[in-house]
Amino acid sequence: MAEITTQILLNLLIAFVWMLLNESWNIIIFGIGYVIGFFIIFLMRRFFPGYFYGRKVIFIIKLFSLFIIELLKSSVVVTMQVTRPKLNIQPGIFRSETILKTDLEITLLSTLLTLTPGSVVMEIDPEAGVMFIHAMDVTEFQNSITKTKHKFEKAIIEVMR
Repeated sequence: MAEITTQILLNLLIAFVWMLLNESWNIIIFGIGYVIGFFIIFLMRRFFPGYFYGRKVIFIIKLFSLFIIELLKSSVVVTMQVTRPKLNIQPGIFRSETILKTDLEITLLSTLLTLTPGSVVMEIDPEAGVMFIHAMDVTEFQNSITKTKHKFEKAIIEVMR
């Protein structure tokens, strides 16, 4: 973690030096300096212990885009379910195990699952790695929620570890 902090602080220092050299103190010049610093640190990444901190940024963007895609897909499914003339759903609760270990990882997963329409994480047992999820339609959503959960778990592990 200290290696990443060092790289970020060095990148901020390069951005401030860029602002000094341009004699302009605004956010656009700072952003340009930050991007230049990002590329300088990328080119010098083999001189730093650990890995390049830009990997985490890419993983965070990947997790965010995965959430947006899953949000849109589940919204369409829920909208189709709700707008039918006859509501033919079977709400229910199912048990799902998680491979995540820390409280922060499990909290992030449960929040992402709850924010997607059609499912709510009701209870979590972190010691056993079990989540109890309420689905709007268990017969249709259980499989898709489990697939989504596995995608989120993989992305969260990339971001957090």
